[in-house]
Amino acid sequence: MGASGLSRKPLLDGFGRQVRDLRISITDRCNLRCVYCMPADGLTFVRRSELLTYEEIERLAQLAVERLGVDAVRLTGGEPTVRADLSELVCQLARLRTWQGDPVDLSLTTNGTTLRRQAASLRAAGLRRVNVSLDSLRPERLPRSRGGTTSTRCWTESMRRWRWVSRQ
Repeated sequence: MGASGLSRKPLLDGFGRQVRDLRISITDRCNLRCVYCMPADGLTFVRRSELLTYEEIERLAQLAVERLGVDAVRLTGGEPTVRADLSELVCQLARLRTWQGDPVDLSLTTNGTTLRRQAASLRAAGLRRVNVSLDSLRPERLPRSRGGTTSTRCWTESMRRWRWVSRQ
């Protein structure tokens, strides 16, 4: 029995392997217009009132960790850093503990464009890993793939900021 009194049973995939990672998309919105995920005629976004609240996301993750043995949670989107008060959600999820009593491996997948502004607060809230999606290190290729909305300089600054914050 888990700490909450609920039974524990590992979640297994179709090959009998334990599922240890939970990926939660916290928004369908993004601050870029990449040609491979944003049609030229746009998208119909989910109404904000239909998105899971941070409390609902925390409860979902808590159940997966406590009852199913999940030990890694990755926040994704769209672009998760466009969701308001992201550090509050990170703080809530950083409190989760695995069956072994260790902190959950909490990570974020981002396009990196706003990371330099949020790195310190996300780190302070408990985020320990970041995966930055980067189409190319060649600046001439980015406008074509990212809708002309960003540059390699932006990602470079974001990664420098994350590395600096991570060392603190």
